[in-house]
Amino acid sequence: MAKKLTRMAIAYDFDGTLAPGNMQEHSFIPNLGTTKEEFWKEVKAYAKDQDMDEILAYMRLMLHKASYAQVSVTKDSFRKHGRRIQFFPVINDWFARINAYGRAHEIRIEHYIISSGLREMIEGTSIYKEFDYVFASGFAYDSNDVAIWPALAVNYTNKTQHLFRINRGIKNAYDNATINTVQAEDECYIPLQRMIYIGDGETDVPCMSLLRNQGGTAIAVYNPQKRKTKQIAQDLIDNGRADFSMAADYSDGLLLDQTVKAVIDRTAAEVRLQNIKRGRSPRKTASPADERTGVEEAEITLPAKSPVHNPRSN
Repeated sequence: MAKKLTRMAIAYDFDGTLAPGNMQEHSFIPNLGTTKEEFWKEVKAYAKDQDMDEILAYMRLMLHKASYAQVSVTKDSFRKHGRRIQFFPVINDWFARINAYGRAHEIRIEHYIISSGLREMIEGTSIYKEFDYVFASGFAYDSNDVAIWPALAVNYTNKTQHLFRINRGIKNAYDNATINTVQAEDECYIPLQRMIYIGDGETDVPCMSLLRNQGGTAIAVYNPQKRKTKQIAQDLIDNGRADFSMAADYSDGLLLDQTVKAVIDRTAAEVRLQNIKRGRSPRKTASPADERTGVEEAEITLPAKSPVHNPRSN
């Protein structure tokens, strides 16, 4: 009988977390004939003038300006812009490495994105296939696949609802019934204390705070090439928003890699301890002799976990 692995989730912001800058800046905004500074300045002014959510404002201006500049806004064209996004170091082998480490500790890692950026651009990236689901802003399309209206706007406060969707195993944006059903936390698809959130700034504060309050882990990352972003990440530590602060470098053996693996270690240890507490025989790491004789091990269930401490790291 195959072993049943314990599920964990890693939820990522996108802009500034997996890739430098905002995804629209890599090629879409330049195609409009404007600068990123001018575009975002206009977004803020438009949102203020209309008393409007800034995410809806940028999506509206993308369509408006693209129409005047004769820039395509089909689903496929957005995906093509996504292919041009450059990521932080060694992101492409991060997922397989972390998944393998999890499996070695009888943990199944699920990866999610929770982003105010465009899901269509993310779909065009080289890493899209690595995610169990992408919760991000997106457009509705006509019969010719031309964007006509915002279908979903993910802002910094409603990002938290997507943590609860992950918590309940809901991999869509429209199911508002299942998310409100009463369910004990330790019976959820992935309890909040078994989640890691990785983000880079103030828009990630609600998600970070929620997970920290529920015993999950919040990691603030920064672009090592930009001193200002390091200070923003450190501020998240100083203000009690995040547990750890480190460079957004996904290389094997560096601090981010070490930290995520340590959280996996902790989760695996807590599962074993909880099984002991419940009077079960904890699973042991299979020895070569066990594998030869086909020894079966007990099923693991999730423990309740106390909140994470708030150490400072650089």
